[in-house]
Amino acid sequence: MGFLRIIRKWALRDGMPIREIARRTGVSRNTIKKYLRAGIVEPEFQTPDRPSKLDPYAEKLTAWLVSEQRKSRKERRTAKQMHADLVQLGFDGSYERVAAFVRDWKGERQRAQRTADRGVFVPLVFQPGEAFQFDWSEDLAYVGGERIKLQVAHIKLSHSRAFLVRAYLLQTHEMLFDAHWHGFRVFEGVPGRGIYDNMKTAVDRVRAGKKRDVNARFLAMTSHYVFDPEFCNPAAGWEKGQVEKNVRDARHRLWQLMPAFPDLEALNGWLEERCKLLWAETAHGALPGSIADVWEVEKPTLMPLPTMFDGFVEERKRVSPTCLINFDRNRYSVPASFANRPVSLRIYPERLVVVAEGHVVCTHERIIERSHRQPGRVIYDWRHYLAVVQRKPGALRNGAPFVEMPEPFRKLQAKILRKPGGDREMVDILSLVLHHDEQAVLCAVDLALEAGVPTKTHVLNLLHRLVDGTPTDRPDVTPPPALSLSKEPEANVARYDVLRTTGGTRHAS
Repeated sequence: MGFLRIIRKWALRDGMPIREIARRTGVSRNTIKKYLRAGIVEPEFQTPDRPSKLDPYAEKLTAWLVSEQRKSRKERRTAKQMHADLVQLGFDGSYERVAAFVRDWKGERQRAQRTADRGVFVPLVFQPGEAFQFDWSEDLAYVGGERIKLQVAHIKLSHSRAFLVRAYLLQTHEMLFDAHWHGFRVFEGVPGRGIYDNMKTAVDRVRAGKKRDVNARFLAMTSHYVFDPEFCNPAAGWEKGQVEKNVRDARHRLWQLMPAFPDLEALNGWLEERCKLLWAETAHGALPGSIADVWEVEKPTLMPLPTMFDGFVEERKRVSPTCLINFDRNRYSVPASFANRPVSLRIYPERLVVVAEGHVVCTHERIIERSHRQPGRVIYDWRHYLAVVQRKPGALRNGAPFVEMPEPFRKLQAKILRKPGGDREMVDILSLVLHHDEQAVLCAVDLALEAGVPTKTHVLNLLHRLVDGTPTDRPDVTPPPALSLSKEPEANVARYDVLRTTGGTRHAS
């Protein structure tokens, strides 16, 4: 307890005489009376303004502190290093004086941020067709019988506040491009400006102020749709507060009411319809009418919707001797003619396209596995290995790619491989898909199996009839009595021995 608080306690509460208080404390009675009359609890000591050795260097030190705040934490100089630098400039004061200056400067800056930055905001207003805001979030949903974490894209028009929510398994460039296309498709136009935070799928490096090293593919997308990207300051979410609020509102508007879905496509279809329904149900707030009403007014101000941006991410791959390429822990087959050669892999949200020599070589459905506990999968296309088995027909028996052949081919293989030369004959039948429609070949194989003649010759005969349009199932014809045979032919080859001797001359057999 302070000295004056004790005096007031003794005099006012305990009723101790001033003479006794003065005797105990050694303070004069007049001084005690003055404090009691003024009601002073603690005396204030007025620090006189004295010149400091640091005053000539205060402006220089302040400039250093401002520049150090723009650097990363590991690159900033300490107060001790700044004191050493000031000594090099002629400062002969102590380190404690420099440290006190740094503490005071940082304290004032923090107080200014709390009052003028973090706690106070400027209301924003946007003209029709001027801008949209974009952000990512993470949410959970039941898809394909299990509860999975999804990366959710939010895109919102700043004027009408029309919004679209779309779910993905990953937060990558190709997913970002796809989300923009679907957003512009639903909005039926493109605004003039896009507002983003410093997400890694768009910004490679954040520099001082508003300077950014923007990703090249992201810039290609903005040039295709002809809008200007704008990036917020770090930790300044209020600059795109509309979409930030949309992320929060979507949890109770959408995700808490969401049923289970068989796949991601069905989920996104439901999200799109639900968002449009919310446009009609939600009042705009700042303007009369609902979000849908204001969107109808804003729609003519949007730029016309162009063709879809070819939003793929390209990687260079080398095909293995087993005709496979690796991507995202999975392996995909490539035609055997490109084995041991480099190819280009174009990555889309739902498919993978292999390109070589300026042509599309093959396409696979993209497999995305979120769990790293399971081993990677191998996705084969048995057609890619036909050039190999034509040279090595024995590989057909236990070849892993041929396990996934259509059912008619596998039934035919089970019958043909029982006889000698069946490997080569089966390879010839499979190779027909390189020159004819696969469904026609499968139909010919089915007909051969039904007829009980599973041979290459019969399959070729049926295939040619199917291609030429000749009926393959001849109707049963009952001949008239006049055309009936009076004597049925006999299967007797002994009579051909008579032909060996003609006119007494024996012919060589």
